[in-house]
Amino acid sequence: MWFRSVYLKTLRDARIPILGWGMGTGLLMNVVLAGVPSLTTTPAARASLVSVSATFAWLADPVAVTTPGGYATFKYGLPILLIALWPLLTCGRMLRGEESRGSLDALLSLPRGRVRVALEKVAGVWTALLAMGLLIGLLVFAGGVRVNADFGLSDALLFGLNVALICAVFGAISLLLSQFTEESGKAAGATASILLLSIVVDMAHRGFSGTEWLSRFSPIYYYNLSKPIVPRYGANPGAMLLLLALSVVLSGVAIWLFARRDVGGTVPLPRLLRLPDPAARPATAKPPASWSLRSGYARSLRIIAVSTFWWTLGIAGFAGWMVVIVKQTADQLVTMAASSSLLQGLARVGGGDVTTNATLLSALLLFLPLMLMAFAVTQANRWSADEEDGRLELLLSTPQSRLRVLLGRFAALTTATVTISVLTLASSAAAAAATGLKLDGGNMAAAMLGMIPLGLLVAALGYLLSGWLRTAVDTGLLSFLLAAWFFITFIGPGLNWPEAMLRLSAFYYYGTPLLKGLQVGDMFVVLAVGMLALVLASVRFMRKDIGR
Repeated sequence: MWFRSVYLKTLRDARIPILGWGMGTGLLMNVVLAGVPSLTTTPAARASLVSVSATFAWLADPVAVTTPGGYATFKYGLPILLIALWPLLTCGRMLRGEESRGSLDALLSLPRGRVRVALEKVAGVWTALLAMGLLIGLLVFAGGVRVNADFGLSDALLFGLNVALICAVFGAISLLLSQFTEESGKAAGATASILLLSIVVDMAHRGFSGTEWLSRFSPIYYYNLSKPIVPRYGANPGAMLLLLALSVVLSGVAIWLFARRDVGGTVPLPRLLRLPDPAARPATAKPPASWSLRSGYARSLRIIAVSTFWWTLGIAGFAGWMVVIVKQTADQLVTMAASSSLLQGLARVGGGDVTTNATLLSALLLFLPLMLMAFAVTQANRWSADEEDGRLELLLSTPQSRLRVLLGRFAALTTATVTISVLTLASSAAAAAATGLKLDGGNMAAAMLGMIPLGLLVAALGYLLSGWLRTAVDTGLLSFLLAAWFFITFIGPGLNWPEAMLRLSAFYYYGTPLLKGLQVGDMFVVLAVGMLALVLASVRFMRKDIGR
């Protein structure tokens, strides 16, 4: 029955992501809700929780943080957006990916119009997102029942629906951008940058007064307006309807453009956004002496150059923005300390106490290795897609060994990872110098350069999984593993999880380098696991049938 229509086939392909992302995210919220009562056992504990939440109020609105629903929404409402990785990757390749490998030609040769095919594919992705939202809602409700939380089944389902709607928006953006690019990876990378920018823009009105008008341009702003599981707050119907309208309009425009362009072609950009046309040349092929044709490594560098640029811009920009936010928060804490004898210890913050500044910044920079690892996921996706779409067959028809091709691609990815980390370090140091925030330079370098082994570990695992799994499953499983690692590190210490559980996360070995410097032994563990994964991936790639 799953092959009777494009809609059912699309839904079938999403069955593993539905279970993985839906149940994984739902179980995360379930565990968090169950653990909140242990954090609020005494009035002093509740007061401390409120105080800490106020310190990070620029990250999200601290509403009723002493309740299970309020605490879970404040601390984990934003990290849950990791689930948006799946729709932005899926929608980016939903049409463009099939065009690249030629399967869309065969599909459109059947008596089905373009609009119908595109609509069924979009409907399949939306149904998958709704199924994820349903699983999340049911597990959130179950977690609330365990602790007698002040929300019901309808509130929990609205929470899941809100997550599905924001995911649909970024999936629609990726689908729209894929009409202007020749590769699905570029559309997904640009959408990931937009997601990151949207988060930063949403934070603006909480960190700087008078900037709420700017935050209204971010879809994340409207996602945060709804807090269904927070007592006496609830969902915002207008904001949820706006997210629905955005996803419908953006998807509709994407389908309209797809129906009016050549299959395999792109939509021309408006005249103002076009680059100047290059001078006419008698030959269109690259000259044999072109640097990008000298080796597989050079060719791979050229392939990932554009996506590396956008990811560098997003990650380095985010790091600089976090430094500015910490300085702003520190200044506010100094003002508070001046009016309270209980807070005199905070007077050292804001430029004088390196350790305290690092403590504040370290809590935020945990997102940086996550972003770099997300970049590695997209590049592992590109490697798997190149094999699945048949692009490696032409390359391997030349006198190059399989091992050389794989290692050349991985070496290019390593170069890109190092470049992103170094430029992120430069951005953070420049922002600290410009704002006057005092930080230990050595620890700052350790924090930024220590991300490199984590990114390479994820890439190596992606290459390994691609030896057995199709691109969609490989990317979905890798994204879910990344999310699981992050949440283990993010929520485990607060809920007093055993160290054996925390060690299952790669972030555990990253530690807190801004405070303690680089843990060389732990980094060697990450590098060793990554090297082992790369060796196994190489052995599998040399022995397998290409494309299977």
